[in-house]
Amino acid sequence: MNIRVLTWMVWATLASFSCGCGGGAIKTSTTLPPRAKPVVLDATRDELLDKYNEIARNVNTVNATVELKPTAGSKYSGVIEEYHEVKAFLLAQRPAEIRMIGQAPVVGTTIFDMASDGDVFRVSIPSKNKFLVGSVTVERISEKPIENLRPQHLVEALLWPEVRKEESVLFEEFNDETARYYVLTVLRGGYRTEILRKIWFDRSDLQVSRLQTFGPKGILLSDVHFSDWQPLTNGQEPPASPTAGGIHAFPRQIRIERPHDDYRLDLQIVKLALNEALPLDRFKLEQPPGTETVRVGETTEEKPR
Repeated sequence: MNIRVLTWMVWATLASFSCGCGGGAIKTSTTLPPRAKPVVLDATRDELLDKYNEIARNVNTVNATVELKPTAGSKYSGVIEEYHEVKAFLLAQRPAEIRMIGQAPVVGTTIFDMASDGDVFRVSIPSKNKFLVGSVTVERISEKPIENLRPQHLVEALLWPEVRKEESVLFEEFNDETARYYVLTVLRGGYRTEILRKIWFDRSDLQVSRLQTFGPKGILLSDVHFSDWQPLTNGQEPPASPTAGGIHAFPRQIRIERPHDDYRLDLQIVKLALNEALPLDRFKLEQPPGTETVRVGETTEEKPR
């Protein structure tokens, strides 16, 4: 049979089905109203790098009041513990200074007070009369996931590391049923090339929506999600500092997931000021008199309970 005739017969058969002939249609069409069509913005690799680095370079201090909700464990550990939401006061300053004080709702008593200078972390837990001290390099040692919460885990979520010019960066698109993204993958050099960081941009607004940090051998250390980007000036906050560069917005909802530490931290920022001058003594956490010192990571007998 002539190929043109065969092709015509196939298309004629399909057309008859689409018209309802032969027992039913083979397709349906739905036209979305213009407002329901998602916005998908375009950007180049260099534009996205500039957008990310603008925030990474210009956010030097963070002074925030947050609503904090920890969740310990996961379906993989077999137990999920959800803790009550607490109010917390958070200070962060480059390169790695951070302090966070959590208070119980209504009564305002301190539940925890934690600080880190990038080398050593300190955590005061008044209810247990304990004062934890350890190196920031200490890996998970507690069987209770909530006791693996460390102040330095918040640093990269708030003070992003800059992508340097000498670092190799891959560029890709990622699409799923809910949204479309651009992804920048920053590589770590050396004997073997490994993933150092993945930066996700939501193409509906080109804001950073996710920041993943990887350790050696591809271990996912941190998975941070950002949402609810709002202007820095909204009637309740002072204008951005002149040193804030071209930053005009900051995320108000941050979720920090630490899969190997087996906990999640949800932060809702209710008050925010960037690049204020923060005296170093506000980051110092002294051990309260009469509390027990727990040196985390030195011996197995000294695990906090």
